[in-house]
Amino acid sequence: MSFSRPGSDDQMVLKSVDSDVVDSDAVKLAEMGYTQDMRRNYTVLSVLGVGFSLTNSWFGISAALVTGISSGGPILIVYGIILIALISTCVGISLSELASAYPNSGGQYFWANELAPRQYANFASYLTGWFAWAGSIFTSASVALAVGSAGVGCWQLSHPDFVIHPWHVFVGYQVINVFAFFFNCYGKLLPAIGHVTLYTSLVSFFVILVTVPAKAPTHQNAKFVFANFVNNTGWSQNGIAFIVGLINTNWAFACLDCATHLAEEVHRPEKMIPIAIMGTVAIGFVTSWFYAISLFFSMRDVDGLVETSTGVPILALFDQAIGSKGGAIVLEALIMATGIGCQVACHTWQSRLCWSFARDKGLPFPKYLSKVDKKLDVPLRAHFVSCVIVAIVGCLYLGSYTAFNR
Repeated sequence: MSFSRPGSDDQMVLKSVDSDVVDSDAVKLAEMGYTQDMRRNYTVLSVLGVGFSLTNSWFGISAALVTGISSGGPILIVYGIILIALISTCVGISLSELASAYPNSGGQYFWANELAPRQYANFASYLTGWFAWAGSIFTSASVALAVGSAGVGCWQLSHPDFVIHPWHVFVGYQVINVFAFFFNCYGKLLPAIGHVTLYTSLVSFFVILVTVPAKAPTHQNAKFVFANFVNNTGWSQNGIAFIVGLINTNWAFACLDCATHLAEEVHRPEKMIPIAIMGTVAIGFVTSWFYAISLFFSMRDVDGLVETSTGVPILALFDQAIGSKGGAIVLEALIMATGIGCQVACHTWQSRLCWSFARDKGLPFPKYLSKVDKKLDVPLRAHFVSCVIVAIVGCLYLGSYTAFNR
């Protein structure tokens, strides 16, 4: 299979319309060799909504706490957030510069094709595209697993005799994947959904930030929060444990490229996409750092979080802090609502990657996968195929817990 842009030589022909009528963004897209296939319904706020809903740093800290709490504890997360935020700022600046120069839904793989030496351009672009799409698939899988696990954990907390088996989480995983699928089937609704998921995340963050420390019967001292290192990894070297634990804070700033793949659905993408990317990093740092601080001051038993029968450390932390199973479940429901918004954003991201990469003949069956449904204004086929693959990936959990959590 060869990589080829549809407008590379003979396939791109500008429609014979008055140039004054042609949208300026569509003209810029045409200069890159593409036609305008989807409407530009997004605003900078809705793109930020999708971008932050996907990255959702404070949610990422909650969902991956099972790793961070064992591989460094409070000190790993408190200082790891600062470290990864600095790195993510550099990544965001690079992405913003490229998105401003080449606002294209293909994102990284398109840039690789444009900027790599000619003899390596196709290979670099092809490899980048496959890694990017695969990354979006596995990110969707990890979010579906986190939300599904949270739901099962809530049930276990309210029914102490219930024993969680992998198939319970697997069912929850599939339910979340299917539920989120339908939100991406209607293009006109997606910008509004981006607003809703952004506000849901921020409101949930604020409620938890205030409620948990306010209700906690006791609070940890500053030494516990800022100087307590936990190493339950099995590695004797704390440095190795710290590096392993960074998967928690790294996941909290992952997927910053999401906004770049909406470049053909927002006006003035050369300006709006960078704003969305850097806004995601800024909001992510503020929310995740203060969120982590409030949780660790409210924590009572670290070992209890690791060994919780719910399988969800953050749920056990809520139960410890507020002393009410019902209250803990309500707070976890806010995290689940945020997680569903994250899953919807994941589907938006993976479908745009699949569609644009197929448009450039980087995937099998390019004519089928690059088709945009004109009535729904979404790449429905790319969306459906991506979600089916996510469903298949979920089967790994039945055989290997480690495949999803390390």
